[in-house]
Amino acid sequence: MKVSVYTADLRSELPMRYAEGGVRAGFPSPAQDYETEAIDLNKELVRHPATTFYARAYGDSMHDSGIDDGDLLIVDKSIEPQEEDIVVAFVDGEFTLKRIRMDRAAGCLWLMPSNDNYPPIRVTSENHFMVWGVVTYNIKRQLKRSK
Repeated sequence: MKVSVYTADLRSELPMRYAEGGVRAGFPSPAQDYETEAIDLNKELVRHPATTFYARAYGDSMHDSGIDDGDLLIVDKSIEPQEEDIVVAFVDGEFTLKRIRMDRAAGCLWLMPSNDNYPPIRVTSENHFMVWGVVTYNIKRQLKRSK
């Protein structure tokens, strides 16, 4: 899965109405109080503004992890990647989006797709490799009509 990287512009605030009690996915409660408060998505989704950027996902290699073509990702460069994190990685001149697995016994790590149609990427000391950042949120478009 390829990614396009964008810097996060956090200079503005955009308070949005927020259903404080949550939204039920089951049967609605007619007695529920629907008072709302405002939240700012920048403050809600971005913990480290100086090291956070956005990326657009392209392809379907991470489909089984819930990341689809066109999804917007929030990526934090200050988070140390851990086993099973989904990361934006730079491997041999290209950005890719994969789940990270360490293989200390073999002296390598693996970048794992979440789609059986794609092979894992083995990364050794011979590769030009860097974890660019850890994916913290995935924003998915639900409205499937034309944009």
